[in-house]
Amino acid sequence: MLSALDPQHTVAPAGYSRWLIPPAALSVHLCIGQAYATSVYKNSLIAHFDTSQTAIGVIFSIAIVMLGLSAAVGGTWVEANGPRKAMFVSACFWTAGFLVGALGIATRQLWLLYLGYGFLGGIGLGIGYISPVSTLIKWFPDRPGLATGLAIMGFGGGAMVASPLSRQLLSLYDPTYDPGNAGSVASSGALVGLFLTLGIGYFVIMMFGVVNVRVPAPGWRPAGFDPATVTAKPMVTTAQVSAANAIRTRSFWLLWIVLFCNVTAGIGILEQAAPMIQDFFRDNGASAVTAAAAGGFVGLLSLFNMAGRFVWSSTSDIIGRKPIYVLYLGLGMVLYTLLALVGHTATALFVLIACVILSFYGGGFATIPAYLRDLFGTYQVGAIHGRLLTAWSAAGVAGPLIVNGVLDAQGEPGTLTAASYRPALFTMVGVLALGFLTNLLVRPIPERFHEPRAAAAPTPEPDTATAAVATEGGSNR
Repeated sequence: MLSALDPQHTVAPAGYSRWLIPPAALSVHLCIGQAYATSVYKNSLIAHFDTSQTAIGVIFSIAIVMLGLSAAVGGTWVEANGPRKAMFVSACFWTAGFLVGALGIATRQLWLLYLGYGFLGGIGLGIGYISPVSTLIKWFPDRPGLATGLAIMGFGGGAMVASPLSRQLLSLYDPTYDPGNAGSVASSGALVGLFLTLGIGYFVIMMFGVVNVRVPAPGWRPAGFDPATVTAKPMVTTAQVSAANAIRTRSFWLLWIVLFCNVTAGIGILEQAAPMIQDFFRDNGASAVTAAAAGGFVGLLSLFNMAGRFVWSSTSDIIGRKPIYVLYLGLGMVLYTLLALVGHTATALFVLIACVILSFYGGGFATIPAYLRDLFGTYQVGAIHGRLLTAWSAAGVAGPLIVNGVLDAQGEPGTLTAASYRPALFTMVGVLALGFLTNLLVRPIPERFHEPRAAAAPTPEPDTATAAVATEGGSNR
């Protein structure tokens, strides 16, 4: 039965529409994107374990660290075994993370929550995150930015579904929990029920992607596609670079710093999103923003995070990868400064600035695989992407630690104000400035790192029957 997960059984037949692949990718990324909705029940976890914001924030940081490490270590394995097996493994780890996390909540053992949602769930995040990226780039060689936007936008949109769903489930399992009351916290039983429900539900949804994902047959290309139209652009190579050689290049590590800076600046705010908007508009201990509205704000950020991944990454196909990062990082510095100085003056202004920032944050994630494809080719772009995601791991520690560390020093949850966030926000402006300068230094890969043409031949081989009907051109509908 498990042999159906093998790469040779996932090769698409002739005439298979490449537009059927994005829904398979979305089914996985929408599920693992739940990681961005942890702020909705963060205060409930703080109250349940009677601990600090930093201690609960560590759960998220562990998950992001494991995302990067599992993507880096497992990237070559994903390339060799194909997206179907990778998605299945991701679903198993992601579900196990919720189940072990539920056990930790039920027994009041915080370390089990670290182990479950953080460690095991983080592995599911990493494998699931990279599993469809290389496949979609191969299905869309004419529009790699669009492809990576389609692959990754679901991760940004996961919280848009998970935030209201989590609030409703907590209300269902704990009738005393009021999602509209900032001081209301869910019971341990409600938190356990939430984790169990999400874990089982997400496994079922992710199986849709496992069943429906396909890889193109060797030699396939879209009808009417001329590779010269892509490779004629600046900073786009016709050569191929292996993952082993990629990490020996200067441009790889420059992009590592660029991704680290972009993620650090966004992830600390995103992880704190629901309490942050309430704190910015707090007067005499009372916030003008209800908990329900704060949860809606998390969903709105998720929408812009998701839309930014598609819109900005697709735009990079037109203006180029380096210019789009100039926009992300340069305008990002201006927006973070405005958020710190005038964000507290009006709720609409705060929401607008935060949403644009999160669109750049999401766009940075979605554009980086296309940037890698331009510089290193498609030979092992999934494995290279996995290695680069260690920058996300580092940022997953740095961003929340900066924000949570500042806030823990400023006071207790429920007493913070906009001024409490300014040191962290100005720190992020400096981080973005570093990324801005680093992006300007990225250059094409020297020829000595290129693979011989024969070594970069596509794999794996399809079934004999599939190969007989697979034709160059396929469906471009």
